[in-house]
Amino acid sequence: MGRLRTIGRRAFLAGSVAMVGGVAFGFYLYKKPLENPLLDDLADGEAALTPYVKIDANGITLITPRADKGQGAYSVQAAMIAEELDVELDQITVDPGVPSAAYWNTALADEAVPFPSTDQGAMATAVRGTMGAVMKIMGMQVTGGSSTVADGYEKLRIAGAVARETLKAAAAQKTGLAVADLKTLGGAVILPDGTAIPYTELAEIAGKIDPVTQVELRKPDQWRLIGKPMLRVDTVAKSTGTLTYGIDTKIDGMLHAAIVLNPRQGGAINGYDASAAKAMRGVQKIVPVTGGVGVIADNTWRAFQAVAAIECDWGPAVFAPEMADHWAELSNAFDTDPDSQGRDDGDVETALGDAPLRAEYRAPYLAHAPLEPINAVVLVGDERVDVWTGTQVPRFTQNNVAKIAGVDADQVHVHAMMMGGSFGHRLEDEVARRCTELALAVKGTPVKLTFTREQDFAHDYLRPAAIARMAGAVENGQVKALDLAVSAPSVMDSQMGDRQGIFMPGPDSSISQALWDQPYAIANYRITAHRAKNMAPVSSWRSVGASQNAFFQEGFLNELIHAAGGDPMEQRLALCSHDVSRKVLETVAEMSNWGSDLGPNRGRGVAFCMSFGTPVAEVVEVTNTPDGIKIDNVWVATDVGRVIDPVNFDNLVKGGVVFGLGHAMNCEITIGDGGIEQSNYHEYEAMRMYQCPRIEVRALENGTHIRGIGEPPVPPAAPALAAAIFDATGTRLREMPFNKFVDFV
Repeated sequence: MGRLRTIGRRAFLAGSVAMVGGVAFGFYLYKKPLENPLLDDLADGEAALTPYVKIDANGITLITPRADKGQGAYSVQAAMIAEELDVELDQITVDPGVPSAAYWNTALADEAVPFPSTDQGAMATAVRGTMGAVMKIMGMQVTGGSSTVADGYEKLRIAGAVARETLKAAAAQKTGLAVADLKTLGGAVILPDGTAIPYTELAEIAGKIDPVTQVELRKPDQWRLIGKPMLRVDTVAKSTGTLTYGIDTKIDGMLHAAIVLNPRQGGAINGYDASAAKAMRGVQKIVPVTGGVGVIADNTWRAFQAVAAIECDWGPAVFAPEMADHWAELSNAFDTDPDSQGRDDGDVETALGDAPLRAEYRAPYLAHAPLEPINAVVLVGDERVDVWTGTQVPRFTQNNVAKIAGVDADQVHVHAMMMGGSFGHRLEDEVARRCTELALAVKGTPVKLTFTREQDFAHDYLRPAAIARMAGAVENGQVKALDLAVSAPSVMDSQMGDRQGIFMPGPDSSISQALWDQPYAIANYRITAHRAKNMAPVSSWRSVGASQNAFFQEGFLNELIHAAGGDPMEQRLALCSHDVSRKVLETVAEMSNWGSDLGPNRGRGVAFCMSFGTPVAEVVEVTNTPDGIKIDNVWVATDVGRVIDPVNFDNLVKGGVVFGLGHAMNCEITIGDGGIEQSNYHEYEAMRMYQCPRIEVRALENGTHIRGIGEPPVPPAAPALAAAIFDATGTRLREMPFNKFVDFV
């Protein structure tokens, strides 16, 4: 094994580092090292040993570029770096860093290839590598797709190891000792006589030498952090109310703003009368913005009140104005050529015969509705623009703000803030764009734009509504055929094309996500995706297409198994063609004591879904009470290959289950007069605390690839609940939300 090349301080690429006892990570315009963005603004005595580690005399800063929306991303990234750097989490601070191509997300490539995650053959691996190269060339600094751990597992540990070995080299230069005689522990280099030289004292020397690029990663039995329960780096601040979220940002001299946009999303504003608003206390300026008008005032409340006093003449809807029109468009799409047909095994038409079982399932539009309303602070100066906002796409935000402000992208400085939830909402940057329009009206003064909850709901980019039409056949107690066609608008057309100007060729994989790639060995098995006309603007939502598609496929699979007279768990185990997934199913069966007698008025349901490469099986138990359905218990088994922090992992799984159940029970967004009809949480009610079941989680580590867990627990929740309700009541649920058909207590 050889060293790929020697790299200078200004260029660092994880793919250019050789690992002793391992393989080179990455490909080496893809092999060109990217510049370390931390070197642009280093102060005297500071050392940026990699794009992820900065040290000065005052402390150690770890760069955690994947956005934290409450899921613990900063902490888990820091832990992976700290494991190899030999520091404890209470010895470091975290910083999300600057927008930079150096922080591209390699793991996004896994969802961009026409191979199931279970296919690790040569062709699939090569195509994933090619797509990884594309992600690097495009500089895709994006947080999403449950990719933070998958992307960083090797990349961040290597960065920590490079920094560690470079600090040892600095200590060797300082002391005249051989590097081989030095060790590291607790943020210090340890000399043979036990003397500890803190990393902070070595920063200046380390910053002047080239990084050590031949490193050996620690073996699992040497780990201090990975796989062990951790105290997250944000726990104390969150517990004491001292954590600064985007909405808490305060800049000296800051003004506050609110906007009102056409309630018919995407529609124009023909004119407005702001005379009443101008006369209100604290109002500084009335500013037209794209699609509406804004008020700049001396505090947020006065801005809210003033903007509500503006009388607006709104233009017409730019898409079908009523919900019935949207369902009709989705239905019509089944008569169009397929967007994709990811699976066509066997002879489906012959196997279906003359009298197949048929069903139509529906999933509604859904809002992201994070607890923290979207917000941004923008300061437009003569030479630079500063943006403070919570974002999953800092480079997109940087480029879009630059276009509006009329400056080069490198003049826009994005300060990524902690977010109070997202669920995909912060993959959009509309709040930063509108805030920039406002800030241009008062150059030199920072402006903070906060959406009211009502504006946040009215102008969310929704989870697509979708319809699935299915046919199936059973024979000799087995599922013989499954033919599923799904219709949905394109997230990629709307999110990436319409709003980012990046038009992706080929099929939209999100329409058929978690359908065509499920590890079921059904002899006659066809999955067809139809791209419906884009109507309401749509976006990525927690687990994207899998969030509705698992409900469609698992729900209908349960119908087929019932028609065959089979057991839902036994049949899935018989059909499962993937060893890791089969073990997940076996584990959840054991956890839930599947097959035991529940007694009268009780029901049990199972569902499985592999999304983002992570297999998850869930069993839900319910009781049919005189007042409605009570959800008693949920068991979850999953396999991500390696659990970084078991405490955070457990919380993420449980949160995903609650998220999935709550939306399946109660939530939908409807369209009327061209706009979203729901205005706040009272019309979009999640699961209540008293409704929350007992949830038990078991993490397996049989998989050979590292996967994420933020989104995969969501998709199986709805079909498992629907199956449990059918088991208890005999009521088959084919449309969400379920509260249209049953009551919950």
